[in-house]
Amino acid sequence: MFFVDILETEGLGNRSHLAGGAERAVVVDPPRDIDRVIAAAARRGVRIVAVAETHVHNDYVTGGLELARLTGARYLVPAGAEVAYARVPVADGDVEPLDEGLALRAVATPGHTPHHTAYVLEEAGRPVAAFTGGSLLIGSVGRPDLVEPRLTERLAREQHASAHRLAHHLADEVAVLPTHGFGSFCSASQGGGDRSTIGAEKASNPVLAQDVDTFVKELLAGLDDVPAYYAHMGPANAGGPAPVDLTAPRRADADEIARRLAAGEWVVDLRSRVAFAAGHVAGAFNFEVDGQLATYLAWLIPWGRPVTLLAESAEDVRRAQRELARVGIDRPAAAAVGSPADWVEEGVRPASFPRAVFADLAAARRRGEDLTVVDVRRDGERAGGWIEGSVHIPLHQLPRRLAEVPAGTVWVHCAGGMRAAIAASLLDASGRAVVAVDDGYGAAADAGLALVGPTPRD
Repeated sequence: MFFVDILETEGLGNRSHLAGGAERAVVVDPPRDIDRVIAAAARRGVRIVAVAETHVHNDYVTGGLELARLTGARYLVPAGAEVAYARVPVADGDVEPLDEGLALRAVATPGHTPHHTAYVLEEAGRPVAAFTGGSLLIGSVGRPDLVEPRLTERLAREQHASAHRLAHHLADEVAVLPTHGFGSFCSASQGGGDRSTIGAEKASNPVLAQDVDTFVKELLAGLDDVPAYYAHMGPANAGGPAPVDLTAPRRADADEIARRLAAGEWVVDLRSRVAFAAGHVAGAFNFEVDGQLATYLAWLIPWGRPVTLLAESAEDVRRAQRELARVGIDRPAAAAVGSPADWVEEGVRPASFPRAVFADLAAARRRGEDLTVVDVRRDGERAGGWIEGSVHIPLHQLPRRLAEVPAGTVWVHCAGGMRAAIAASLLDASGRAVVAVDDGYGAAADAGLALVGPTPRD
């Protein structure tokens, strides 16, 4: 009998897999914080004998190299991947024995990257599960535009062929176990569901229903923005990531926080957007520890800029530190816990700004208030409709486009409130009067705000 355990990394929308038999197991696409993987193997009472990468990842730093080193496992990496460390190069058709009657077969599935490789778990020679990485996802595929723009169309065509290869050669009952696709920006589109099979994908996945030309055209037209930090993940993974260090950062007092702000460093407040708006250190930015912290902080911060973390508790600092390490922000410069009263210098009052809902915005417009509405949703979201007269600056572009925000009080919104809170903190830190709209975009029409769109092409 075999088992497959799923290890979720929710903040990044990824999954790793621990699979094996009674005594030995493989880990596919492990996260940077490998202590989770080692604990999962210990609960199963199995020894990790192989660590397999489906590709050189563009969205997170792998823990595969360190996991293989610590466990003595064979480190399986696609032969076509250019890496700077010793590994077991894997080619199409290679078989890696795992446990009694269990083996892992490599299947070349280029598309997400040129060297992408899926792994099929076989029990007594019969395929039972496919670890598809960034090739065949649940209801979608991995995006083909993360390697090199000139390769994008070619990789899209290869992605179509790879998905069809898996569907043709594997039985309908074989489980599909991708790494990406649960909110990850590595997914070409957001499919639904947590579990799938080859048969279910044949029935619902566009890549298996469309001819290649239609698939490529629609795939390329629907690609979303690429987080800026992705540019740093591939080189880090190819070069060989250092072991993760999750020891507690040094504690900072109010004077040090002020000095770091004055030096142009980032001070990140991890509290809820409600608490941040009510009172915070002037100049700090709000990235909720319960939001998509790693994705958006890594996307917006100038790469390599020191970060000081502020939180209500040491546990929140630890959670944030773990999430940030997964995307290569390894060591916070410092941290502080408590409340704004503990973080501001003596005699200084915490800063604050108001929160609102779309009904408040509609009322302010009726009163003729001097205000600007800034929509920080991404292009694809904006294309589905927007508030009349609003200025569109996607959140990830806001730091470099602050000067484009018109005069007047800025009412900033997104689709739900989290990104608006980040944007409001950026605007507040730049000295602008800001109101954070903490409301679902669907409420804009109900509030009586005039909407525009969608655009004709949609």
